[in-house]
Amino acid sequence: MRSMEFSRSHYFASLIFVISGLLFQVKIVTSIGINYGQIANNLPTPENVIPLVKSIGATKVKLYDADPRVLKAFANTGVEFIVGLGNEYLAKMKDPENAKAWVKSNVQAFLPATKITCITVGNEVLTFNDTSLSGCLLPAMQSVHTALVNLGLDKQVSVTTAHSLAVLAASYPPSAGAFRKDLVDCITPILDFHVKTGSPFLINAYPYFAYKGNPKQVPLDFVLFQPNQGIIDPSSNLHYDNMLFAQMDAVYAALAAVGYKKLMVHISETGWPSKGDADEAGATPDNAKKYNGNLIKLISSKKRTPMRPNCELNIYVFAMFNENMKPGPTSERNYGLFKPDGTPAYSLGISAATTTNTTVPPTITPPTAALPDNSSGPGSTGYLSISSATKGRCRVIGPVIFMLVCISLFL
Repeated sequence: MRSMEFSRSHYFASLIFVISGLLFQVKIVTSIGINYGQIANNLPTPENVIPLVKSIGATKVKLYDADPRVLKAFANTGVEFIVGLGNEYLAKMKDPENAKAWVKSNVQAFLPATKITCITVGNEVLTFNDTSLSGCLLPAMQSVHTALVNLGLDKQVSVTTAHSLAVLAASYPPSAGAFRKDLVDCITPILDFHVKTGSPFLINAYPYFAYKGNPKQVPLDFVLFQPNQGIIDPSSNLHYDNMLFAQMDAVYAALAAVGYKKLMVHISETGWPSKGDADEAGATPDNAKKYNGNLIKLISSKKRTPMRPNCELNIYVFAMFNENMKPGPTSERNYGLFKPDGTPAYSLGISAATTTNTTVPPTITPPTAALPDNSSGPGSTGYLSISSATKGRCRVIGPVIFMLVCISLFL
């Protein structure tokens, strides 16, 4: 991918605009994660992205590949990185030797200067309903973990995979969360892997799709973390004032229902688009500002979900930049906190002085530039299109938790 080179004056002018325009009085003490995608031909170089990451207080970055440009640029920053292996690599990674070679080239080669702490193997594989793909997922995860063990890296780098909320068959009330019956036999061995290796369960959660699917029925304040009366789970008597926490606890309930009460749930993607097509309700700069700004405030406040009050939030915002080459509806290209020129897509109200823990400078994550242009790896596909992955999400969330949430709110 091509990267846009800033002139020194343009770059610093943009940076000044960012820092002065993003002010917010709450001191961020909890680390914020950011997804950094590069399906675009006009993005800044990784070196020029570093100040932007610092401006939002991000100390964790999730990549959809293992782009060497990014990993080199962020060496010695202390920022934690998640690197990714695309779905197209799963069959190849079943071979332990291939997995070991990949880990040596894409992880070990950058340690310890770059703090790589996790590898995601595949993205939303189980909800593609492709048995040839899902059958490769766990073996690939196991091979990558074995490679880490053999290289003496398993204590510092974990292995996991990210799932769509469409793995759930039920999500309302949150305490009744349950996995799809057709996926239980496939997902439980993966959960065993998480328990044995100590890795987290990752979920991509987008309350935006609930609102987009039912804008007249889903209370906007409930999905945007705005003040609202919330809902009471009739089974647990727990109170929920935002949809994301309800989604997270539905996942915790689903895990408990199949015997995995102690697994940690991390939100690997969540965000809100600032622009959309005519039929994409709610995709506005004001709503994006409220969702992401309030989310960051929520993370900073150390608030936890009602069902897991002692579990720290681990949330990765989607995404760093608007990406002009992403396929699909207009919203797909407008999830960024920043425009490609480094100016904010909208004002979040965050400053570097108040958001970052000065002892841990933040970092950023681009997709795969390591692969040649004609490769079939993550460099060519980047990461799963939100729109293509959300059909399942909308089916699960729309008719279940979201509509019932609305009914509860107005009863």
